[in-house]
Amino acid sequence: MASLEQPKKRSALRRKLGMAYYGLRRKLLWITMDRKFAKTRQQEPLPYQYFDHKTILLRKLKDVDMWMQRNKVTNLKIAVSQIDGILLRPGEVFSYWKLIGKPTKQKGYVDGMVLKNGTVTAGTGGGLCQLSNLIFWMTAHTPLTIVERHRHGYDVFPDSNRTQPFGSGATCFWPHGDLMIQNNTQDTYQLVLKVGSRYLEGEWRVSRLPDYHFEVVERNHEMKGEYWGGYSRHNELYQQCYDIEGNLLGEQLLVKNSAIMMYSPFLEWDPDKQ
Repeated sequence: MASLEQPKKRSALRRKLGMAYYGLRRKLLWITMDRKFAKTRQQEPLPYQYFDHKTILLRKLKDVDMWMQRNKVTNLKIAVSQIDGILLRPGEVFSYWKLIGKPTKQKGYVDGMVLKNGTVTAGTGGGLCQLSNLIFWMTAHTPLTIVERHRHGYDVFPDSNRTQPFGSGATCFWPHGDLMIQNNTQDTYQLVLKVGSRYLEGEWRVSRLPDYHFEVVERNHEMKGEYWGGYSRHNELYQQCYDIEGNLLGEQLLVKNSAIMMYSPFLEWDPDKQ
């Protein structure tokens, strides 16, 4: 895996100008692609489930106060109310931020956990990455095409009861750090979401009984020291396609991940001891 450069500190002015520039580009993209975006929501679920998944809402994370986790649940409920039931018809594109909109206090969003340059801080709408992570992971188990996904540039927390490979999520930052998914199949899909008492729950449903199922496998996982003194983490995720009898039909590279580690690779952290 290629080496990562040491992070560079940018001035507040440069960051502000960059946000304005990329924000304008994103809004122009939304205007030019408007006819392609999924907009229709349906309360009644489509007949067949393609894939479902759930992630725990209140996690014990190193150096993260639990009030941020509780506020995250509030933010997730608002965001889910804007996406739940969305139909993705053939040729249409799902845009995470186009549907949710800018998370503001006026909409009821509260301060939650936000990662900035590898550090934990509080910000309005914090915690919404859990939703984009869930949607990305579920989509990786369908024939839908991921056309835009942003990886986390920093690996902030040591593995603790990890059930998914490193880099199996999708970070989101308004408005240009989007998650976009295109339906290049002949079937209609529906994203169903729920914030339960313990879990964020989701599923992709489909209009026709699926002919295939998909699995995600990790390869070439590596942690290594960088020349500037830090550590980095890398891997590749592949999507494997199987027929209904369990025969492997093929595989394709899904994503390559590289992130700067914000903890020692030899560190083990037990949340139950906190």
